Amino acid sequence: MTNHYDIIICGGGLSGLFAAVSLSHPFKVLVIDPDEYPRHKMCGEYLSAEVYDLLKSQGIDLDELTPAKISDFEITLRNGSRITSPLPLGGYGISRHHLDHSLYQIAMKRCDFVKERVVDLQSAGEVQTVITATDSYTCDQVIVATGKRSILDKKLQRDFIQTKSEWLAVKMHYQFDMPSDKVELHNFEGGYAGLSQVETGAVNLCYLTSYKSFKKFKDIDTFQREVMSRNENLKQFFETATPLWDKPIAISQISFGTKEIKNTDFLFIGDSAGLIHPLCGNGMAMAIHTAHLATLQVTEYLQGKTERPGMIASYSKEWNKVFQSRMRYGSWIQKILIHEKWTRRMYFLLSKLPFLMPMIIKKTHGKPVLP
Repeated sequence: MTNHYDIIICGGGLSGLFAAVSLSHPFKVLVIDPDEYPRHKMCGEYLSAEVYDLLKSQGIDLDELTPAKISDFEITLRNGSRITSPLPLGGYGISRHHLDHSLYQIAMKRCDFVKERVVDLQSAGEVQTVITATDSYTCDQVIVATGKRSILDKKLQRDFIQTKSEWLAVKMHYQFDMPSDKVELHNFEGGYAGLSQVETGAVNLCYLTSYKSFKKFKDIDTFQREVMSRNENLKQFFETATPLWDKPIAISQISFGTKEIKNTDFLFIGDSAGLIHPLCGNGMAMAIHTAHLATLQVTEYLQGKTERPGMIASYSKEWNKVFQSRMRYGSWIQKILIHEKWTRRMYFLLSKLPFLMPMIIKKTHGKPVLP
């Protein structure tokens, strides 16, 4: 294995793998990631259909990967009130375990992989260096796709990593009877939970809560029983659903919003560039879309059509154009959902004017993206 590449991608999650597959022709690509495949990742596991064509262009046919085609949305409040709405574009229920592994199987035929953790990056002139715990590799351009929060963010002294976040997320798969064409969002004190079916027929529960709400209770089971189950819909779920894993996945210190991508020689994609609030159900699609935007800019740079500063600036401009508005709407909606009084007012408005719900959903999603 050579130690010099056209492109090195730090992180082999959804955005990193999509970028690797997209750039593997005509460039020589290395992906560095510390974990094995297949693997479960923290995710709501609802994929907006807006990236259907992008995935199809790289050999991923969502219609073949999952039978869970989602067309309807339902939100319930703490008092049991509910609002239903069609999803303007619709989407797919698919686990990260399955989708990431499908991309990996394509990428490993086209790219090199190293199972290491990236600890530092350096840039000197035209050459960039990626340093792992045991080795170093050089390339013409580094793409950072290390996810929500990483050691590398601390090393690069990124602004968001300096601030503590109040959010905790928990994910678990269950056996539970629910329609495969619906995604549900259930509100509870201090947070909200999403439910949707994935390709195996299992139901993915993924919820977000403030650490302030959670720390009053000694463990996840107690929190789910004492707080989340005050929503009758969640109470019924926990009483009848059967866990399919030994224990849930839980992560803390989740930072939402845009993460600075200016004044750097490196490109950041996926959650490394910005993390939309999960109630929007658009994180997976955004990760793939950001990778697509980056591949267009990197291709022009490596073909000598632009200089690195121009590439970084163009990517940053395009990222903000495509995603900044979605991030802002997502932040506003989350602020409403974690305050009971505001949530009741939102419900009253939407119950009187139901046509507003699809309009709100559109504000956090994009149009279909063509390759």
